[in-house]
Amino acid sequence: MTTVRLPLFPLNSVLYPGLVLPLNIFEERYRAMMRELLKTPEDEPRRFAVVAIRDGHEVAPSAPGMPDPTALPERGPTAGFGDEPVKAFHTVGCIADAATIRERDNGTFEVLATGTNRVRLLSLDTTGPFLVADLEELPEAPGDEAGALAEGVLRAFRQYQKRLAGARERSLSTGADLPDEPAVVSYLVAAAMMLDTPAKQRLLQAPDTASRLRDELKLLRAESAIIRSLPSLPASELTRGPTSLN
Repeated sequence: MTTVRLPLFPLNSVLYPGLVLPLNIFEERYRAMMRELLKTPEDEPRRFAVVAIRDGHEVAPSAPGMPDPTALPERGPTAGFGDEPVKAFHTVGCIADAATIRERDNGTFEVLATGTNRVRLLSLDTTGPFLVADLEELPEAPGDEAGALAEGVLRAFRQYQKRLAGARERSLSTGADLPDEPAVVSYLVAAAMMLDTPAKQRLLQAPDTASRLRDELKLLRAESAIIRSLPSLPASELTRGPTSLN
């Protein structure tokens, strides 16, 4: 078992290996994290781990609110995550490699990172200015018939895109834009599908690529059938996620 110790960035979304993650960082705990990452030499990876939030808030309250307008907002690395923050997060996440960390004049940061490989959350250190996690790196096993399943998923995904875009509109992505390596296909499709966070999390923690692709094939067929029965649906950008408000 290979373990690593990295800063932890909880989000209300799931990051997959190979996917780009833009961040707009303004909370002090995450600004402190970025200042620490900037101490890493530029020729070395500036890594942190991303986990999806199971129960809690990505952005901690910064002012008194309802129902008690006099209540003071929470501060510190665990703000918004309860008394046992480790229980507030899904246990499988993804390491992010920050290719760009740019500090603005007002002390906030613009960050562009890419998911690299999956990890399992083992424990949390909450004693510093930001969360630090001990993590177990998870291998990506291909599983049985991953290649054939990837071909089926790509066909179903193209149909899914066409349903979303509408019969009279150009497909949102051409076949030339899509990869053919099974693991890459599985993560791209997982990120692009319009699913809720628990469903995306289940795909992230699938035991192998083939299992993920099988689940995606079922989901794509079910979602396409639902979309087909709707009178209209607005087109969506499938290959980009929103920038985290952080």
